[in-house]
Amino acid sequence: MTTSATEPIAAATLAVPATTGATVVSTATDAGAWDAYVEAHPAATADHLWGWRDVFQSVFGQSSDYLVAMRDGTVAGVLPLVLFRSRLFGRFAVSVPFLNYGGLLADDHGVAAALVAAATARAKAFGASHVELRHRERQRPDLPVRQHKIGLSLPLPTSADELWKTVDRKIRNQIRKAQKEGLEVRSGCGELVDAFYPVFARNMRDLGTPVYSRRLFSETLRRFPDRARVFIVLYGGRPIAGSVTIRFRDTCLVPWASSLREFRHLCPNMLVYWAMLEDAIAGGARTFDFGRSSPGGGTHHFKTQWGARETPLSWEYVLISRESPPNQGPSNPRFTRAVSAWKSLPLWLANRLGPPLARHLP
Repeated sequence: MTTSATEPIAAATLAVPATTGATVVSTATDAGAWDAYVEAHPAATADHLWGWRDVFQSVFGQSSDYLVAMRDGTVAGVLPLVLFRSRLFGRFAVSVPFLNYGGLLADDHGVAAALVAAATARAKAFGASHVELRHRERQRPDLPVRQHKIGLSLPLPTSADELWKTVDRKIRNQIRKAQKEGLEVRSGCGELVDAFYPVFARNMRDLGTPVYSRRLFSETLRRFPDRARVFIVLYGGRPIAGSVTIRFRDTCLVPWASSLREFRHLCPNMLVYWAMLEDAIAGGARTFDFGRSSPGGGTHHFKTQWGARETPLSWEYVLISRESPPNQGPSNPRFTRAVSAWKSLPLWLANRLGPPLARHLP
């Protein structure tokens, strides 16, 4: 089926354009129908779930238009879209910020085209310079693309013992070392956010990156109580490493993980990842998603040690007032001095200044 944009539909659907034929795009209001479609779609990820819409609004103050395509009264596609206001980068629309993945989920190319048309119209009305779709694979070959990030994932066996036999001997030795040094792993839910956050905040300062608000993690655990889990590594009762995982179908995703540099000789990062992998297998997961990395970076090397498979991610763009896709990450040379300066900030100051700045970094 071919589609083309027509006049905006009624104000009751927030003036998102409809399309000709049987496909109509509007702003979604039914969280249950949205998540049911996401759960059933083979290309969906945890980052497509409805709960993030509320997190983006409540934690970052960024408004969202979660677009849904209906065909004959049935959901035929969705596109989570955040209308991003940034003091650094201006206005743009992104699906989705702060996380690894996003973009289109649709029954067919016609529905996908209708969703992109609606997103573009909404972005223009918002005054956006572009629309960014964070796809794992190319969905719109006609659009400009950046493949500057790599997704890494590991197929999981049915038991931790099987996985132990396949991981590199060096990794096994590092896990044993952490255990012999008396490092302890705890896992839980929202009650461990206060233990995790200082480790995460310290690591982000050391990387030269403004830290997210603590509320990102408490809200994530609150919005996804049956999916999200926190892991903490303790040394003498002190948290020295930690992570957050999110379960979606048979995949366990780790969007955030950190460790304190002065304790890395004790290998707490290896121990926390092994704990996550054991927990994922015990819960029936068949894939462990390490998230994304920049090619050749430290996290890229760390993840490939575990045998993770690499997949180039495809961030596709609708350019509105730009001539080329933006580079909004730390690899942009204009941020080199800022990253270096941020690393030298006292931790208390970085923690105070970080959350207001982080909301402007998608």
